[in-house]
Amino acid sequence: MSRLPVADRAAVRREMLDLVGRDRRAVLVVLVLHGAAAIAGLAAPWLLGTIVDQVAAGARVATVDRLAMAIGGCVLVQALLSRYAQYAGHRFGERAVARLREEFIRKTLGLPVSVVERAGSGDLATRSSVDVSTVGTTVRDVVPTIVIASAQLTLLFGAIFLLHPMLGLVALAGLPPIWAASRWYLRRASSAYLAEGAATAELTETLTTTAEGARTVEALRLTDDRIVHGTERIARVWATRRATLALRTVFYTVVEASYPLPIAAVLLVGGFFLSRGMVSLGEVVAAALYLQQAIEPLDRILQWTEQAQRGFASFARVLGVGQVPPEPPGKASAPPGERLVVRGARFSYTDGHDVLHGIDLEVRPGERLAVVGPSGAGKSTLARLLAGIDAPRHGVVSIGGCPITDLDPAERRRRIALVTQEHHVFIGSVRDNLAFAAPDASDEQMRAALVAVGADWYAELPDGLDTELGDGARQLGAADAQQLALARLVLADPHTLILDEATAALDPTTARRTERALAAVLTGRTVIAIAHRLNTAHDADRVAVMEDGRITELGSHDELVRADGAYASLWRSWHS
Repeated sequence: MSRLPVADRAAVRREMLDLVGRDRRAVLVVLVLHGAAAIAGLAAPWLLGTIVDQVAAGARVATVDRLAMAIGGCVLVQALLSRYAQYAGHRFGERAVARLREEFIRKTLGLPVSVVERAGSGDLATRSSVDVSTVGTTVRDVVPTIVIASAQLTLLFGAIFLLHPMLGLVALAGLPPIWAASRWYLRRASSAYLAEGAATAELTETLTTTAEGARTVEALRLTDDRIVHGTERIARVWATRRATLALRTVFYTVVEASYPLPIAAVLLVGGFFLSRGMVSLGEVVAAALYLQQAIEPLDRILQWTEQAQRGFASFARVLGVGQVPPEPPGKASAPPGERLVVRGARFSYTDGHDVLHGIDLEVRPGERLAVVGPSGAGKSTLARLLAGIDAPRHGVVSIGGCPITDLDPAERRRRIALVTQEHHVFIGSVRDNLAFAAPDASDEQMRAALVAVGADWYAELPDGLDTELGDGARQLGAADAQQLALARLVLADPHTLILDEATAALDPTTARRTERALAAVLTGRTVIAIAHRLNTAHDADRVAVMEDGRITELGSHDELVRADGAYASLWRSWHS
């Protein structure tokens, strides 16, 4: 398995600024509203200090009442400004997250199929769900909170300096432990959270592949091995989460213990200055209240710093998807013919371990070729090379005299379609699911495609093509989902079809009926069928037998039966 890349810090900073910069007006509104709310919040401690000084000077009740009413008005203004600032901030955050999700989907859909498969479904699934969600929280909540809280702290400490510069210096003197703890934490947090994300992706991959291959695991008695493998992945996730928890434990302990220090220092030094007439009692009270008020934004910054580290680590993983080179646009125009030719093709998934060994094959336009052989013979790998998903390590695969991998990806997919036994039903209506293959197809064409593949279940749908499918709606079984995928194939109307056990999920009777229906629809097209049922081979124009990554026999069904070789043995076993 090859992991998808992770963006570096410079790329994360650049993209974060770009994400925020696309909506500058909204950002400015949020900052102005929060700044105004912070300024309004400065009034209450100053007014309270004024009350203390006025009372000490013998002020009347009316004066105190007026100042108290002013405090209440400032608190109300601050609350209203904060409310609208948060509203504007969440609107901006949701728009930014929506753009991020759309961009991520666009980049993900542009990934080469071979890259996605080698990376594994767990890594991509974690990035598209957990990481995107974490980044969304960071953009919507964390970044605005940290920016605004920092502005509030600046204003609060500025107000203390305005009361008396010495009180401001004393207040700052209590912050070094917090700064030191934050610096220690930030140096270690990024790598720790990246490791946690990678471990989570590996665990997701392990659980997904084990669940999807449950029958194979049971058949090959690999249950104990998979349990051991899963336990190792769980242990790694546990270890990485303990590492990040240890960082948070030290960080929060030091920070929480440091909060009272600036207040205690101001009261102590302020009392000394007060005894010598350098400050008034109201100024000391106001400074202490400002510091008490500073705990809340400071606490928000430090608490959200941990989430910010998660968010930036997740953002690095999300951006890493966009660093995968897209499929090359192709160097050749549309080839003049449709003849598929394989010459001397060798292919390996890992260096030094070829799974195909010098394949030579020619498929004539309109021919129906069945490829049979035992599991692991290389049939599906050959199908991938014929479809242009992978390129041979040595040799060439061409269509109409043009190497398949030199074609533009859109042109290649228009000409050649690979359908496997793995199918997906998208959340949406039946029409939505079919429109992926042919956006301009009419309802009549969609219904005809379903009839062509023998999808009898369509007649029972309550709303026809408008019937909703997927989670929370109608669930299709494996066989029905496979027929839906074959209907997409009919609508896509490629010239060459590669069916890699495309009817494997159907029962033998339904599979046979579907194959016959497809045969009528696909007349005149080139069909290459990776056959697990030899009835398909019997109906084909030619049969290629693969063993150990080589084509060992090639001919018609009757010719191969008369030759009494490997195919004849398979045929006799099939009918015994």
